Amino acid sequence: MLVVSSSGFRRIVRASAVYDVLMTAPFATPWSFAALREHLSALNAGLGGLPLPAFAPFHVLICCLLGSVVLVWAALRLRHPERRFGRYDAAARLLFSLWMAWALAATGAPLLWLFLAPELVFAALQSLPLRPDARLPQVVE
Repeated sequence: MLVVSSSGFRRIVRASAVYDVLMTAPFATPWSFAALREHLSALNAGLGGLPLPAFAPFHVLICCLLGSVVLVWAALRLRHPERRFGRYDAAARLLFSLWMAWALAATGAPLLWLFLAPELVFAALQSLPLRPDARLPQVVE
């Protein structure tokens, strides 16, 4: 079984936060999302799927709420890449993956694979057991 050191785990938590910033920043405002949606629609069509449906203001609101919350969560993990935050992030990624898999089954949109695969990878990495580190006090969470 793969076991990760405490410092390695902190690097994984930070990397997942950087990924979140890069991937979700365009979702945080209606204006950036409008541009992103066009690119995602073209990409989905280029991958063999259908163009994305039109979004009403309510749909955009939900996207922007998601983007805003994920950016704040990423900032917390960048600043404090703690074990507990990595574990919570793994749980959140599993939930996100579940809903993406549901949408993939419902729509067949190939674009979803580009989001689903990294979610599953970061969920797995942040679920790895930690190697005991003799230099650090053991904290029970």
